[in-house]
Amino acid sequence: MKLTLIGHDDRYAVEQLQMALFSTTEEGEAVSAVHRGKIWLTATAKITLRGKTARAARRMPVAEESVRLRRRLLQQSYYLAAREILGSDAAWGALAGVRPTKLSTKHLLEGGTPESAEKMLRDVYYVTPERRKLAVDCSVSTVNAANLLEPSDISLYIGIPFCPTRCSYCSFVSRTIGSKTELLQPYLDALLRETELTGRLLESSGRKVRTIYIGGGTPTTLSTAQMTQLLDAIRDHFDLSRCIEFTVEGGRPDTLSEEKLRAIRDHGADRMSINPQTMVDSVLRACGRPHTAYDVEKAYGWAKNAGFDAINMDLIAGLPTDDFDGFRYSLDTVAALAPENITVHTLALKKGADLFEKREGLSQAEQVAEMVEYANGTLRGLGYKPYYLYRQKYMSGSFENVGWSKKEKDCLYNIYMMEELHTILSLGGGGMNKVNLPDGTLQRFHNPKFPEQYIEKLEQVLQQKHELFALMKGSL
Repeated sequence: MKLTLIGHDDRYAVEQLQMALFSTTEEGEAVSAVHRGKIWLTATAKITLRGKTARAARRMPVAEESVRLRRRLLQQSYYLAAREILGSDAAWGALAGVRPTKLSTKHLLEGGTPESAEKMLRDVYYVTPERRKLAVDCSVSTVNAANLLEPSDISLYIGIPFCPTRCSYCSFVSRTIGSKTELLQPYLDALLRETELTGRLLESSGRKVRTIYIGGGTPTTLSTAQMTQLLDAIRDHFDLSRCIEFTVEGGRPDTLSEEKLRAIRDHGADRMSINPQTMVDSVLRACGRPHTAYDVEKAYGWAKNAGFDAINMDLIAGLPTDDFDGFRYSLDTVAALAPENITVHTLALKKGADLFEKREGLSQAEQVAEMVEYANGTLRGLGYKPYYLYRQKYMSGSFENVGWSKKEKDCLYNIYMMEELHTILSLGGGGMNKVNLPDGTLQRFHNPKFPEQYIEKLEQVLQQKHELFALMKGSL
């Protein structure tokens, strides 16, 4: 769909909203324009699509113009025109970003109430009632999580970018190893060096670890002995006296065993993630996952017996060959296990995933909407509450990923990472350091993506850690 700009160059703001509302393959044309008069700045939009033409305009005093407010005006005018073409309200209205809770969280932190935050999302951004409630509920959890932090706190992400096989929908940076595990130990040896250095830098800086998340890939691709080696290093090199949450992402149940789960729990991790994505065996096979739903339930039982304080289970709405009945069965089956967290993702077709090119057997947006609405209603009815959410590009139906939790079982790391409440230090390949600097800005520093690159460039990784801590000086 062609987009023409007149009188401004804020393409990204308008284009992201267009991509969220319309298919990129549709034939049509949109014009987004700005006119500055003596008193008013006026944003207009004209969209011609599906045999219809729609127009809308919004304005504000020229004297109040800022980049943020101008972009908001452009998105408002575009959305109001798009709504006429669509014939209905879009779930997130004029919001196009991946973090729609950013606005409601800021509103609450500045002294607003949940009621006034919901009104702001309604009147300014045209967000629908269900999504307004989702956003505000998540923002309340974010404020609660923020209140647990001290200025010296940071969180740690430790990346294990390996998987036994690659799922068809996956776009994460992860090395598929199958039965070839030769690279695991050299990678782990490099990671242990970064762990030791980071621990020394943390100790000298006066900073404390608040949460730890070991993710991937599939961290439990490591053997029990290798996982124990990593967990021993974490305990040896980090002061965990302020750590209130330690998560290991088990992900694939075919990488778990009773012995491995007990070793992880005995070494201090208190939160485990076991991610079936679906509980329908035929859908699992269509996604390239070799395990069965029975394997998921067996791994969940092992994790419960090991004594984890919280277990998360992921599901995806819109997987290939799945339908509403299959998704409903998956959600009901997982909910019957009563894990402390259930995360409901919406399928996103991203470059790097096999499904991006081979789009076979995918659900229509209407079916995905039905799945998402069923999940929201069912989980609320069972006493779960939404505690964090984010959106992605190319997501089925332009919906969202939502983490649901039982009372006081929010995954704090997810909130801190998504809402950028404090510094996140990443160790290992594929990780991203988010450093909150003394001047209040945030800078991102990427580790090398692939395991081979990480091992090869380890000295550069270690040097970067020195530079990051130098940047953080003075923020306490």
